[in-house]
Order: sequence, then C-alpha cells, then structure tokens
Amino acid sequence: MKEFDFYVVPTPIGNLGDISLRAIEILKSVDYIACEDSRVTQKLLNHYDIRTRCISYHKYNEKERINEFVKLLENGNKIALVSDAGTPLICDPGSVIVKELRNRGFRISALAGANAIITFLSQISREDESFTFIGFLPRVENQINDILKKYENSDLVFYESPNRILNTLKMIEKSRPNAKIAIGRELTKMFEEVLIDYTGNLINHFEKESPKGEFVVLIFRDNNNQNEKEMTNKIKILQNNGYSAKDISVILSELYNWNKNAIYKTAIGK
Repeated sequence: MKEFDFYVVPTPIGNLGDISLRAIEILKSVDYIACEDSRVTQKLLNHYDIRTRCISYHKYNEKERINEFVKLLENGNKIALVSDAGTPLICDPGSVIVKELRNRGFRISALAGANAIITFLSQISREDESFTFIGFLPRVENQINDILKKYENSDLVFYESPNRILNTLKMIEKSRPNAKIAIGRELTKMFEEVLIDYTGNLINHFEKESPKGEFVVLIFRDNNNQNEKEMTNKIKILQNNGYSAKDISVILSELYNWNKNAIYKTAIGK
C-alpha cells in the first residue's frame, strides 16, 4: 500500500464504534496525531489502545503550527489530522495546513469515514441528490434572511447549536412560513432524534423540550406554483433564443440556484 506523509482521518460523531479499521491502523502507525482538543481525542485513543503522541492543532493556532509540522515531515515523521468529531476540513480546522503541505509537495491522503451531513441526509428522502451546504448560519438576522431567500429553491443544509436552534427556527418561520424542515440531533448516539415537519410544529416541539446536542438542519426547497411559473417563463425565453435544454438547465441553476434536473425536465416537457 502506498504510504503518505499526512493523513486526514475522520473520527466518530458520537458512537465510538463508527470508526474504520483503517483509521485505527493509521492512528496507531503515524508518529503524531494533530487534534483540536487532546482531552476529547484521548477518549477515542484510550478506547482503541492507541498510544500515539498528540499535538494541538485548532483554528486559533493553525498558522503557527505550519513550520513545526513541516519540520516533522521533513525529518521523516508521519502525521494524522483529526477533529473532535467527524471529518476535518468540513466545518473543522485543517484547510490551512493541507493547503500549505500540498504547496510544498507533501503526500496527503484522506480516509473515508463519519460525517454528520451524510449521516443525516441518508435518512431523509429528497427529490434528488442535489443540496446546498453552508456550514453554520451567520449570527446577523439580515444575513440569515438573505441566505434563506437566496437558497429557497435548493435543499439547504446547515449545522446549528442547541442554544440557537429555537431562534433560528423562528427566523425561518418569519421569512418562509410554509417551509418544511428536517432536523437531526445526537446522531449515532443513544438519544438520536430525526424530525421532519413544518416550522411551527418544530418550534412547539423544542419549546416543550429543552434542545440538547448538536443539530443538522435541512430546509426543503420551495416548490410552489409561483416558482414553477417563473421557471417556465424563463425557459421559454431561452428556448426562443436557441438555447438547448442542457444549456438552459446550467444557466438558470447558476443564476437562480434552481434545481438543475427540475429545469431540464421542464425544458424537455417532462
């Protein structure tokens, strides 16, 4: 098997059993493990009797660690990067060091593994495979409203914290009162919960029960008649100008964040 200098290793998002055999093997074989919080990572390492030395690496010291990591790699050491839970670089630190190491020619490999977004979406039936993931919502209400409007024709996915989820749901209800939402929390853990309902019902649910755990939220796209009428009109304009159904689907999806497959099907009359 080809060896690499630097490994990006996903760790369980809740259930410690959700780690791959290869991830355990890599974490045991490398010389150092770069982690966000050694106290969190050590619980996983102890569980699998992994004795590799940990090095602190988080969003506040990313740039400071670059030279140290480069020296270690130049001396023949192997390093694995982990986050507290899930996949590094997906709303977790790692982008800075990966970019720098690639620029310097080091060999980098990422392992397959746990990710809250995919774990959540694999339980949710949607119209098609496309979705928009934006990480965490901003904190300013006007910015949140702009995002909700911009992506109203996409399945919008984001992370949310327990102390913000109620306020976020209330802002969604104010901006898009008829929105249907899916919420997952405590994924892979004992008290895992996935709810699919309209915003008002979800607000009532979490007002009665204090929200706990990290949340993944999906706002289903708005497929009301007005959007369909607007799409049809724009398709006709482009067709009259000689554009193919394929070109139309690309153009309108880029301009309005509409679903590409839905545009194409409408353009060919299905």
